[in-house]
Amino acid sequence: MKIAYLFFAYRNPRLMKREIELLSSDDSAFFIHIDKKRDIRNFADLQGENVSFIDDRISVYWAEFSGVRATLRLMQRALNDSRCFEYLFLLSGSEYPIRSRRYIESFLEANRGSEFIRIIKVPAPGKPLSRVTTIRYESDKPVRRFASRALAKIGLAQRDYRMYLGCLEPYSGRTWWALTRRACEYILCFAEQNPQITRFFQDTFAPEEAFIHTILGNSEFLSKARGNLVYEDWSVGASHPAQINERHIVYFESREKVEDLSEGPSELLFARKFSDDRLDLLDRIDAMIERKGKNSEAPTAFSIRAHDERALPTI
Repeated sequence: MKIAYLFFAYRNPRLMKREIELLSSDDSAFFIHIDKKRDIRNFADLQGENVSFIDDRISVYWAEFSGVRATLRLMQRALNDSRCFEYLFLLSGSEYPIRSRRYIESFLEANRGSEFIRIIKVPAPGKPLSRVTTIRYESDKPVRRFASRALAKIGLAQRDYRMYLGCLEPYSGRTWWALTRRACEYILCFAEQNPQITRFFQDTFAPEEAFIHTILGNSEFLSKARGNLVYEDWSVGASHPAQINERHIVYFESREKVEDLSEGPSELLFARKFSDDRLDLLDRIDAMIERKGKNSEAPTAFSIRAHDERALPTI
C-alpha cells in the first residue's frame, strides 16, 4: 500500500519529525507545505529521500481559500510523483498516529476503495447554509473584506448559491481526509474544468471544509465516503479542537481500537492536536502502539456507506 502523506502545516517541526520517522517505509512519502509566513529554516531537520517540500509556498490564512490552494498543490505534487501512490492522506502537522505504520497500511488495504472523508449535506449541525450564502472576501482584498463583513452584519452580503453552483448541492465536513488516487485525480480535474466553482468558494467562509466535499458529494465517490480517521475532541465548544493531554492518552490506552461509535463504528488511526510543547506525551503513545501491536488484532474491513455529521467521541 503506497501512501503519500500531505502535511499542510505551519508549526511543530519536532512533532512532525517524530511522526515522519514513525510512518516512514519504502512505500510512503511525505510532501510538506509550510505557510509562507513562517521561517522554513525551522523545519530544516525534516529530511530524507522520501521527504519533499513544496517550493512555491502560499501565505495561508485561517478559514480562507489559501488553505485550499495549498492543499491542491500538495495533491498535484503527490499525483505527479512516479511512485503512483494509492492513497493520499492530508494532515495538519499537529497529529500523531495512535496505531503503528503497519497497522495503518493494513487498514487501508482492508478497506481499499473507501474514501475516508466526512461528507454531509448542508445545512447540518455546525454547518449552516449561511456559510455558502454569505460573501466573505479573502485577506488580500482588505477593502472588500471589510465592506462585506459590515454588510453581513445587517444581512446584505448575501448571494444565491444556486446561481453559481448550478445543479450541485453544497456539502461540508472536516478538513482532514485520506482519499484514493482516483478521487484526488477527479478533484483536480473537476477544479480545472469548472473555474466558476473555484471562484465561488474563494469568497466563502472555511472553504477547506466545503470545496473538496462539494466536489465529491456530487459525484460517485459519495457512496464510498466514510468518516475520517483522525480523533479530535470538540467538547470544549471552541472554534478549534482541544489539545491532547494525559486524559486523552488514558482514553486511547484503555481501548484496543479507538472507534467513532457515532458512525457505526469507524476506527480512528490518528489523534489531533499534539504540539512541540508536549512531546513527552508521544513517549506514552509509542509505548501504547508497541503494546497493541503485540496483540496482532487485524484491522476491520468496513462496509462502504455515506455518513452524517455527528460528534466524535469526547472524554
